[in-house]
Amino acid sequence: MTTIIAGGFTTNEAAGQALQLLVAAGVNEENLCSFRVNPPGEHDGLAIGGDRPESPGATEAGGGAVKGAAVGAVAGAAAGAVVSTVLGPVAIAGGAGVGAYTGALVGALGKMDRHTHRDELRPAENLVAVNVDAGDISEARAISIFEECGAIQVERAEGTWSNGEWSDFDPITSPQLIRPTREPRSAPPG
Repeated sequence: MTTIIAGGFTTNEAAGQALQLLVAAGVNEENLCSFRVNPPGEHDGLAIGGDRPESPGATEAGGGAVKGAAVGAVAGAAAGAVVSTVLGPVAIAGGAGVGAYTGALVGALGKMDRHTHRDELRPAENLVAVNVDAGDISEARAISIFEECGAIQVERAEGTWSNGEWSDFDPITSPQLIRPTREPRSAPPG
């Protein structure tokens, strides 16, 4: 396994600046790679088997939605029955539909894990990765360059580096952050 330090950037320009500074710091291009990471939920076309069936923290939401829809449909139909004397029988069906929808939403939200952190999901980003085991640069210097260029997050990983790239990168695994995710800067320093 190889130690890899990676920085995630919101823009191609910031990622490009980080690459330039890493090369200027003496990193051989065989020990650098850069690529775009899709947003969570948009990795289905990958050869590694696709994306999660649901986001962490939402695994129980489906069951909550079903229960909520059932309860909401009954409550909505009852409310529609009361109003049907004025609006006619369509009020019962309408009430059941609105109740089912509302109940499904409330049920799903009620079953979601409120303790899932946004840092558990890898954001959409322009990722620049450095093989620091090659000895071209220290971990501390790579981290410093990423932060100087406005990385929204910096991570350390143990992975496989081959043919000039992080070959076993998995976009659906949680990043092992060195620094907490921060809000992106508006533009890289110039």
